[in-house]
Amino acid sequence: MARPHRLSGLLRLFDPFVVLLLGTVALAALLPARGPAAEAVGTSAQVGVGLLFLLYGTRLAPREAVAGLRHWRLHLTVLARTFALFPLLGLAAGGLVPHALTEELWHGLLFLCVVPSTVQSSIAFTSVARGNVPAAICAGTYSSLLGIVLTPLLAGVLIGTTTGFSAHGLSALGTQLLGPFLAGQLLRRRVGGLIYRVARHRAVAGLADRGVILLVVYAAFSRGVTDGVWQELSPGRLAVLGASEAVLLAVMLTLTTWGSRMLGFAREDRIALVFAGSKKSLAAGLPMAAVLFGPDAALAVLPLMLFHQLQLVVCAVLARRLARTAPHRDGEPQAEEPRAGAPQPPGSTRRASPV
Repeated sequence: MARPHRLSGLLRLFDPFVVLLLGTVALAALLPARGPAAEAVGTSAQVGVGLLFLLYGTRLAPREAVAGLRHWRLHLTVLARTFALFPLLGLAAGGLVPHALTEELWHGLLFLCVVPSTVQSSIAFTSVARGNVPAAICAGTYSSLLGIVLTPLLAGVLIGTTTGFSAHGLSALGTQLLGPFLAGQLLRRRVGGLIYRVARHRAVAGLADRGVILLVVYAAFSRGVTDGVWQELSPGRLAVLGASEAVLLAVMLTLTTWGSRMLGFAREDRIALVFAGSKKSLAAGLPMAAVLFGPDAALAVLPLMLFHQLQLVVCAVLARRLARTAPHRDGEPQAEEPRAGAPQPPGSTRRASPV
């Protein structure tokens, strides 16, 4: 009789958006955009990315970011893990080239390592685990803001010019990422009202984020199909990539947990640090990859897509485990449920908390 409950728990492991991503990949494999259609899709993706970063600029309130500066030690720790420790581990994965990973897959893995931390799911998991939710919000905000500049610069330095990254990517940085973002900040101050309300509306923001991401994925994978890129990706290399990302996530969770204890953070702060410091943003990374890599984005986005699902599954289990081992306070529920639309962690057996 427990089988339906277990099945529903397993289904909650998977983000419904991942199903849309897989469907988009399948559509690109069966009906890739070719010729004029490919040009139209590519141009639409570029315009969509610009509009997406325009909305990012209108949604980010400077006063909200400044309000969280009192937790500067926590935020610096998250940023160090996101933009320093992650890239170092990505560089170490270069030892798998060329026997286990192709150079293109390794470049995609390196790009994954310099993408900013995710915001929404980090907040949801921190809330479920009864951590410091305001700190998670601010940490994600700082990471996203700095990532607009640091992600392209770090990718250019680590990946180099062998793929044509710097020539195309850095020239597009101002026109498709920084320009629209700064325009959004100006519109927020001058127009404020309507644009701000539209940008903050969850349905509109979610439709814009996911719509642009799906368009970017379709454009990138269509290009990969027409160029024959996927013929070079064997099941064995794909398995090695998945295993490498599993090890990467495990190492980051372990080091983040251990490091937060060594630095003397309180339990609630450690929880926020673990989730914000070990995750990567699919919503920010895929549009950036489309801008920075251009025609070579097909293999660059694959590692990030795989890591996105992996981090949701692992962090969902970890969040519920932390919630079950949290100290109980009178008058408070044992675990806070995430908001509607946020990832829903499944149940797990009760053990000693790793955080």
